[in-house]
Amino acid sequence: MSIVPSMLPDFRVRQRDYLLEISRLLTQELDLEKLMARILRVSVEMLAGQAGIIALKLPDGWRVAAAHGIAPAFLSYLTPLLAEEKVRELDVIELNRMLKELTYTASMGLLNGTGLPLAAHGQVIGVIFIFRNYPDVFTPNDRILLQSFADQAAIAVFNAQLYGQVSYEKKRLDALLDSAADGILILDAGMNIERCNEAFSKLYGLPHEEVTGKAHSEIVRWKKEPQGNTLEEAVANGWPLTPNATLYVEGDLSRPLPPALPVGITYAPLLSDEGKLRNIIVGIRDITHFRNADEMKATFISIVSHELRTPVALIKGYASTLRRADAKWDKHIISDSLSVIEEEADRLSKMIDDLLDASRLQAGGLSLNQADVALPSLALRVSERFASQSPKHQIVTDFPEKFPIILGDENRLEQVISNLVSNALKYAPEGEIRIAGSVLPEQVVLCVSDEGPGIDAKDLPHIFDRFYRSNSAVKQTKGAGLGLYLARAIVEAHGGRIWAEGSPAKSKSDSGARICFSLPR
Repeated sequence: MSIVPSMLPDFRVRQRDYLLEISRLLTQELDLEKLMARILRVSVEMLAGQAGIIALKLPDGWRVAAAHGIAPAFLSYLTPLLAEEKVRELDVIELNRMLKELTYTASMGLLNGTGLPLAAHGQVIGVIFIFRNYPDVFTPNDRILLQSFADQAAIAVFNAQLYGQVSYEKKRLDALLDSAADGILILDAGMNIERCNEAFSKLYGLPHEEVTGKAHSEIVRWKKEPQGNTLEEAVANGWPLTPNATLYVEGDLSRPLPPALPVGITYAPLLSDEGKLRNIIVGIRDITHFRNADEMKATFISIVSHELRTPVALIKGYASTLRRADAKWDKHIISDSLSVIEEEADRLSKMIDDLLDASRLQAGGLSLNQADVALPSLALRVSERFASQSPKHQIVTDFPEKFPIILGDENRLEQVISNLVSNALKYAPEGEIRIAGSVLPEQVVLCVSDEGPGIDAKDLPHIFDRFYRSNSAVKQTKGAGLGLYLARAIVEAHGGRIWAEGSPAKSKSDSGARICFSLPR
């Protein structure tokens, strides 16, 4: 019985070892450039070549991904050549023909070469091309050997491109999460937090490292019973039944530092192909603004309905009284009744104008008809009009000589001064109301002061807000809380600013409120 040696020829052993090494690298190395360089060096060595390139076909054309043994001058010529418009559309066969002709010409007939496509999943993604300097043509065995390395290279390119795409998608997801204005949490199937974005960290008041890994129920805690089912209640009842079964709950979210935050939370399930819950995407939106808007709407309806009801009731009452057939009124009573009707109608008209102005502001601002305005004359006209309405007050104007003429809308500025004087009349039971002007290098300042109780410190930051009225004002005076809001809008439309002074003071000389506004000269 004879024994036949089973040892492979040395060439085959090296070929096998190289393929095993490259296969191992494919599972360990995701750096495409390193893999391409190693595959190309092995291919050149196994085929006894002098040089080689691997070119990849990208959306914008062919590009050299790896080169071995190529002279820098030849490579610097080849790189832009592959990027040319006419070369971009070449297939592998045409590219091989071009490279062979180029190699033969550049080496003056000393080099020849062969190339094979890199194909993955039925799609050509590149070419591997080997040069050598002896005249023997590449044998079928050479091509088979080169094809084995080409297949490995194709797998490497495909894996690296897939890894690059996954990395890109992850970066894009990170950018999306980090740039989102709303808070976002990603929960696993056990309702533990896998991911927390920066917006939620800011809303909640904890860094994302202290949120990630916690149970949902540990982070999302409600100060009081929310509107809608909580996530835990919904899951206990079988949620989600379908992939699109989003859940919404609204309430006050407890935070490490008070106060609780009004939020609306949306839960969207992410299911596997088998229908199992894999993740829950949680969107948390701060609804403080919407809640304030609802409160403001309720305040508006309450104030306007109250303020409209009073003059309408008076007008109707006096008109009904005058129409009574069983009574005869003397001229004095009729005149007084008609005067009340006229005053209340004017009040209604002013309120409607203020509401319309407020509506215009919401829609995009007030329009100004600008011309030269003499503020001293304007202030004097306003003071004379109001002086006849309140004998308990003395309205005076105080302006320096040669007060500069400014550019502005006279009717709108008269509206501002009138609102300030009207407020002073309301809140100061008696005393002097002073309209004073001063001149600064780049602006003029006008102030309206009174001798009333002043403005409480807690009300100062809010008196220019729409519909804002202090508790004492609600009880003592009429109004919709629009006068100072409109005054601020008009002054700011002129490029100026408005502010208030006047916390209650102990001494008589310092008592009262003062509201000032500046306008550019």
